[in-house]
Amino acid sequence: MKQLVLLLAAAFVSPAALGVHSPESVRWEQRARNVTIIRDDWGIAHVHGKTDADAVFGMVYAQAEDDFNRVETNYINSMGQLAEAEGESEVWRDLRMKLFINPDSMKAKYATSPPWLKTLMEAWADGLNYYLAGHPKVTPRVIKHFDPWMALTFSEGSIGGDIEKVNLGGLQNFYGTGPATSPPPAEEREFPAEPGGSNGAAVAPANTVAHHALLLINPHTSFFFRAELQMTSDEGLNAYGAATWGQFFIYQGFNEHAGWMHTSSGADAVDEYLETVVQKGDRFYYKYGNEERPFVTAVITVPYQTASGMAAKKFTVYYSQHGPIVRALNGKWVSTALMQEPVKALTQSYTRTKAKDYSAFRQTMELHTNSSNNTIFADASGNIAYFHGNFIPRRDTTVDWTRPVDGSDPATDWKGVLSLDETPHLLNPASGWLYNANNWPWSAAGPSSPRKKDFPVYVESGGESARGLHAIRVLEHKKDFTLDGLRAAAYDSYQPWFEKPITALIKAWDDAPADHPLKAKLAEQIAMLRGWDLRWSATSIATSLAVFWGSDIQRRAARDGGGVSAASADQMLQALAAASDKLTADFGTWKTGWGDINRFQRLTDDIVHPFDDAAPSVPVSFTTATWGSLASFAARSYNGSRKIYGTSGNSFVAVVEFGDSVRAKAVTAGGESGDPESPHFNDQAKRYSTGDLRDVYFYPSQLKGHTERVYHPGS
Repeated sequence: MKQLVLLLAAAFVSPAALGVHSPESVRWEQRARNVTIIRDDWGIAHVHGKTDADAVFGMVYAQAEDDFNRVETNYINSMGQLAEAEGESEVWRDLRMKLFINPDSMKAKYATSPPWLKTLMEAWADGLNYYLAGHPKVTPRVIKHFDPWMALTFSEGSIGGDIEKVNLGGLQNFYGTGPATSPPPAEEREFPAEPGGSNGAAVAPANTVAHHALLLINPHTSFFFRAELQMTSDEGLNAYGAATWGQFFIYQGFNEHAGWMHTSSGADAVDEYLETVVQKGDRFYYKYGNEERPFVTAVITVPYQTASGMAAKKFTVYYSQHGPIVRALNGKWVSTALMQEPVKALTQSYTRTKAKDYSAFRQTMELHTNSSNNTIFADASGNIAYFHGNFIPRRDTTVDWTRPVDGSDPATDWKGVLSLDETPHLLNPASGWLYNANNWPWSAAGPSSPRKKDFPVYVESGGESARGLHAIRVLEHKKDFTLDGLRAAAYDSYQPWFEKPITALIKAWDDAPADHPLKAKLAEQIAMLRGWDLRWSATSIATSLAVFWGSDIQRRAARDGGGVSAASADQMLQALAAASDKLTADFGTWKTGWGDINRFQRLTDDIVHPFDDAAPSVPVSFTTATWGSLASFAARSYNGSRKIYGTSGNSFVAVVEFGDSVRAKAVTAGGESGDPESPHFNDQAKRYSTGDLRDVYFYPSQLKGHTERVYHPGS
């Protein structure tokens, strides 16, 4: 232990030790003395500060210790600086960000932010700069110094923000010197793409053994996208959960009295407008009612890395009153309108972590800036709630908002934002439970759900899913939930997608004549699937066969332009034969257990992981959400591998019980540290792969006997 402490000390050189005594460094040192970081026996940081700002300083410092690369990468992306790190190929991605996120605008918004929020942003920048000053061997790819205003560029926390809905090809076609680079041919995936989003569920006291509200927090993201940590202060802050790398708030988590979980929303929060363009000399105007209004123009410079150093491209860009021009369509320019309220968004993201009951939490939702999410809520008073998409513009219902609309018609203007009462929402439904799995809200609480007919059509663009049907199955008609019972429901192994297709497959074989060329070849496989309970497990051969068959029949159906339900009997049998042959070719026999195929592997902290069949990996029991598995593991082959490896799905999972005190269990994919040499790089892999959640150390008394290190930042 003494040697470890010396090594840790050697890795850090404080600014004072380097003879740096600027006002900035003096401020850093004072902040550091006000912060205590406790690392528990899973490497998770429990950060305490005298003030909220001190806690922010400490928690972002701890994140930088764990994975500075991911912290910086998130802000490289949010500020449109990826090409500075990765070259000219990322210029268009950067231009897209810069169209919406302008540094001068962010600086102005920072300058007029509420004093308390400015203090937090300053502490955030100080924490990252203090880390860099004390770790001279850490070389940022782009951002050498963090300024407080930068926190406003990444204020909400979702893995895919609204800006990413803008098509890069269309952007390049419009602003490029020539046609956009042709997109690659559509990929014929070996396994279907993972349905996006997450799971959240809440159970009311009436349906639990202890008569306490329960909350499931189960984001489905790319792995290692968020850090698990706790941040507390003497000013009443006490939040635990998942923080998106580099942000200074808990994005999905809980405090001592309440918890929140975000899932991706199908609410329409982004619109495209067709602008009718009029050119007069060298100026461009757009029609609006009886007017011709000038486009606002700006010059955006996008630097990019080359083999010989930095270069840059300059773009003259255009804005209508609806937003930036992002492409052209049938002779008209297309602008994009979306929510742009970074100060309100950061305010909402932070203040909800201190909300201690439904009323206080609902008040944060009145800011209407959690634009891409639905929210599940539970509190110690026994309330459970569902909030649908938090930013839904009020629109003319006679207009088809699924298509670009006429920007010259004032009737297409947004007319404010729908209130919480005007959107699908639930508070303490009679069912005693509610959930969302990125499906529509019309089944969120069984018979107690919101009714589709009561809302404008644009409040929801999605439908029901196999995962949604599965959630209802494990939540309804159950009155004896416990914390462990909710965990079991979250990992229920049933896969409802296979119900009808497997039945159809078996019928296809039964109806095939005795001399059918595949009748004998598939007899054993059909017998196995006939007796299968549609549940995954690491040892299940039927799961392997069904997943490979389901993936193959989906590909065949997609090629033919129809759904799986339209597949012919011969197609179904041919797909099963192909799946059997594929398994035999890759693993020696089609009788291969699912865990021998489906693997979790973490060898490096590279954003794009180098998977390798010859290197250690861990079997994973659960499957992708495609098949309706609530626990999700999106896996496929990489670099010619035979085994398939997950890169997204279950990332952070927690179950929480509220009462006189809070009790929770959780697991993080892999481990908390991004350092392959750390014991916490992969120490949760086996727990993750089986859903074996560990106890959360929420209270100081729970940390006793589970503490590895106590220190101040920089010590």
